[in-house]
Amino acid sequence: MKGAPPRGLEERLRDTRARLESDVDLWVATSGSPDGVHLIPLSYLWDGTAFLVVTPRASVTSRNLLADERVRLSLGPTRDVVIVVGTAEPVDIADLTQERGDAFATRTGFDPRELAETYQYFLIRPRRIQAWREANELRGRDLMRDGRWLG
Repeated sequence: MKGAPPRGLEERLRDTRARLESDVDLWVATSGSPDGVHLIPLSYLWDGTAFLVVTPRASVTSRNLLADERVRLSLGPTRDVVIVVGTAEPVDIADLTQERGDAFATRTGFDPRELAETYQYFLIRPRRIQAWREANELRGRDLMRDGRWLG
């Protein structure tokens, strides 16, 4: 990618949507509790409008998201990164539809509904999405603003 001309908006949108649909894992950054800032990799399910993630209910990430809905996500390597700023809504296992739970388990290979430990799902709705590869793509890196895709 180094030395390649910057991608236009349509190509960047296409590449970003493909990454959201094909990747399985992302980095989740949270804050908001006495535990402070926390960064953890989690698997996810993207439904075209929101990310579904799950983590133990007692984890720092879960406590942070329950205290402060703001969240940042990162996908891809540093030279082809997608950054998402969003809000997280808790979804209890009892309120998770069978279809959504099954889709998450199939996609990620992990089904916390079968475990004794209590897990908390979160539906993360993106408010802003940015993507870039090199410094020449910093201009035009915004692909979504206020929850609306550009272009």
